[in-house]
This record gives sequence, C-alpha cells and structure tokens, in this order.
Amino acid sequence: MAVLRVNPTRMELTQMKRRLVTAKRGHKLLKDKRDELVRRFIEIVKENHRLRKQVEEQLSGALKDFALASAVMEPGAMRQALLYPARQASITMDKKSILSVQVPVFKMDENSLSEAVLPYGLVDTSAQLDGAIETMTNTLPLLIKLAETEKTSSLLADEIQKTRRRVNALEYVMIPQFEETIRYITMKLEENERGALTRLMKVKDMLAERTT
Repeated sequence: MAVLRVNPTRMELTQMKRRLVTAKRGHKLLKDKRDELVRRFIEIVKENHRLRKQVEEQLSGALKDFALASAVMEPGAMRQALLYPARQASITMDKKSILSVQVPVFKMDENSLSEAVLPYGLVDTSAQLDGAIETMTNTLPLLIKLAETEKTSSLLADEIQKTRRRVNALEYVMIPQFEETIRYITMKLEENERGALTRLMKVKDMLAERTT
C-alpha cells in the first residue's frame, strides 16, 4: 500500500492518527447504513413482488372479461362504450426519507373512483364488460402502489451501490494508507531519535577525551 506524501514529524503523526480515527468511525457508520439499506431494500422487494403478483392476477382476469365481452357484443360496441371515460383518478406525489434517500410517495383519492358512474348504458353491453371495468378500477390503486415500490427499490439499490463503494474505499484504500503512513512516520521518527542519540554519545565521548 502506497504511503501518503507527508513530512515525518510528530505533528504530522498526530494529525494522521486523528484522520485514521475519523476514517474508522466513518467506515463503521457507513457499514451500518449499508446493512440497514439492504434490510429495507429486501423488505420493499418482497412487497413489490407481492404487489406485482396481485396486479398480474387481476389484470389477467380483466383481460379475460374484456375478451368475453368483445365476443358477445356487437362489433365496435365495446370501443364505442369506452370512448368517453367517466372516471378520473386524482393522484398526488410526496416524498419521504429512508436513511437520507428521498423516495416518492404516491397518494390517490379513491373516493373519486367509487363515486363515478359507468361511461355507457347497460342495454348494449355485457356483464363481462362491467366486471372487467370493476376489476381495472380495483387494480388502479395497486398499480400506483407498485409504481411507488418499484421507484423506491431502484433508488435504494443505487444508494446501496454508492455506500458499498464508499465502504470499500475506506476499508481497502484510505484506512490502510493511513496505517501505513503512521508506521512510516513512526519509523522515521525512531530513526531520527537513534541518530540524535548516537551523535549525542559521540559528542559525549569527544568531550570526555578532551578532559583526560
């Protein structure tokens, strides 16, 4: 591991030890953050899987009802019946923080859907079409929640990657460099002390020879 370019002085040694303590503390905090992010990510992925499975089942049932309705209704009648939608969904977006990661929160006013009426008459349409529309209406809140979990899991995955890179940089680069630099400075200071002690002993011997 390369040694940092520093002057081998006691002041530099003290500063380097402080930087090492700070780096180790930051490394521990980042590891704890990474582990918690992974835990939250796993929870959201499980929720996302559950929602996706539920949405796919409901959409599959709705598509079957649409196919049956199309088979029993007059050609073009379904398109005419669904030409003018009478239902509106009011969706708002907010944000919340998960370990300093800003993730979206989608909210939908479901009362606007429940109070709406069908956009067509019941005479020229089939019961399968009514069932398909009802299923799609019930699926919409799940789709909104699924979009929220999808985006949240994506943002958390990006943050996990960034945090993992920081942890690795501290663990395998910065902390070893600080430790190696501390050893280098300590070794240089000890060499200087031994050299000074040797010179002092020589001076002492020279003074002793002069006095004899």
